[in-house]
Amino acid sequence: MIKRINRAAVGLVALTVAGCANFGYYLQAVGGHMDVLAKSQPIGQVVEDPATEPETRRKLTLVLQARQYAVDHLGLPDNGSYRSYADLKRPFAVWNVFAAPELSLEPKSWCFLMIGCVSYRGYFDHERASAFAAQLRELGHDVYVGGAAAYSTLGWFSDPMLNTVLARSDVEITGVLFHELAHQILYVEGDTAFNESFAVTVELEGLRRWLAGGSEAGEFSAYQRQNQRREEFVALILKHRKRLARVYDSNSSDNAKRARKAEVFADLRADYAALKNQWGGYDGFDKWMGQDLNNAHLASIGTYHQHVAAFQQLLARHNHDLPIFYRAVEELAQLSKNARRTALDTLRSESTYAENRG
Repeated sequence: MIKRINRAAVGLVALTVAGCANFGYYLQAVGGHMDVLAKSQPIGQVVEDPATEPETRRKLTLVLQARQYAVDHLGLPDNGSYRSYADLKRPFAVWNVFAAPELSLEPKSWCFLMIGCVSYRGYFDHERASAFAAQLRELGHDVYVGGAAAYSTLGWFSDPMLNTVLARSDVEITGVLFHELAHQILYVEGDTAFNESFAVTVELEGLRRWLAGGSEAGEFSAYQRQNQRREEFVALILKHRKRLARVYDSNSSDNAKRARKAEVFADLRADYAALKNQWGGYDGFDKWMGQDLNNAHLASIGTYHQHVAAFQQLLARHNHDLPIFYRAVEELAQLSKNARRTALDTLRSESTYAENRG
């Protein structure tokens, strides 16, 4: 079984390559996760507890049903993950710190044994994340601290369902569950787009089946529209990130680059306002755009879903048989990164051709 790590994960099972200098970070990561496990209770016990809020009971019952569905109908791991619940009494599970130089989009990275290098550091405590961010700012970096509702340990531990996820809609909760379980069966080191596109494909296929024919069937279309908006938003960010890259790569003076940087971010805000108008006023990204945007914000946005169409074509080629699809994806994972990308590009071309014919 090939495993992967979620972009919101932290190095819970690995010492940093840098060694003792980062030992304190390692301790907070392990300690933070142990605290999460200590707060976990079997979902069945929480559901039966008369003190449990009715809405929490309803959503946890949904989690149990979706968890079993994932095993019985989607071929996802039958283990202890998402069979327990932890109320962390905070809005996010972890806070991820991203950093980039003032005049560069190349994110600072940190390396860990077993999981490789990642472009963030995750903290279970917001104050610690803020303190580390302050240190990076003192060094002249652009910095962004973003909260994550969930993280994955790749099945090394039995990850609980968290209150931070339970705050979402029923469809989103179920989608997160399918998505995170998909991550437990696939990991290709150094290819986040491949890993995330695979998990999104499983998530969407799982939700399509889960909601088919039920009273919530219309919710799948709404969920797809929300994902489409997300992709359009990411495309907007990437467009302006490319503009900034050209500015930073130019021979202009640093002061000229700073002025152009401000112009690009102003244009980004204007283009976002136009995109929001196309969406009929949908404001799901207002909070992110309302921040003091910098290079680190842009570095935190990745082309994570660029291969979804290719994976969906592969799934269709195998008549939507998920176990066979998983084996086909594992075969792709064994290829070199360039060969894997070529194979995905071919699949995406097939998908486009099929859509045009239709």
